[in-house]
Amino acid sequence: MTKLTVMDDKDLVRLYQNGNQEAITELVNRYKQRIFSTIYFLVKNQEMAEDLFQETFIKIITSLRKNHYSEQGKFLPWALRIAHNLVIDHFRKEKLMPLQHDSEEYSVFDVIPANSRNAADQMIYDEKIATVRSLLDKLPHEQREVVILRHYAGLSFKEISKMLDININTALGRMHYAILKMREMVEGSPISLKD
Repeated sequence: MTKLTVMDDKDLVRLYQNGNQEAITELVNRYKQRIFSTIYFLVKNQEMAEDLFQETFIKIITSLRKNHYSEQGKFLPWALRIAHNLVIDHFRKEKLMPLQHDSEEYSVFDVIPANSRNAADQMIYDEKIATVRSLLDKLPHEQREVVILRHYAGLSFKEISKMLDININTALGRMHYAILKMREMVEGSPISLKD
């Protein structure tokens, strides 16, 4: 039998639906960091992100068991759409907007490889990450959401538009305006993101 780590998502889903529990474990391991980071970036609360992450995989497993998966091998966008819908449902129930910031124990930027940096380079890197985080926090929610899904979840604009139920041109426009706004904020301040 083929190793699960080299199988594509579509085959892993089919294996899981046929009773192979290791297939869902492989899918979870393959995408858990990207899904959790996306949820965390949207809710900005460690505990809430963990709860929604768990709910996401419960819903994924339930949907797969009921054969409600028909995404032709595009598991990650499908899973992220489930996560996004759960985040929206959570905020509707709670009637609140994400106001909290990264906690000391977890930052979504922890997923960015640090490579081997000396202390000075690490300080500069940390400052740049803090600056980018600050700039993202200043964007309108709709623009921030598209930036997160594009750059941190790695989705295409087509996948983003489908997930958010918006026109692809709207997704492109939100990204364009987010970049312009961030560039404007950087140019109007003494910070520099260049190496």
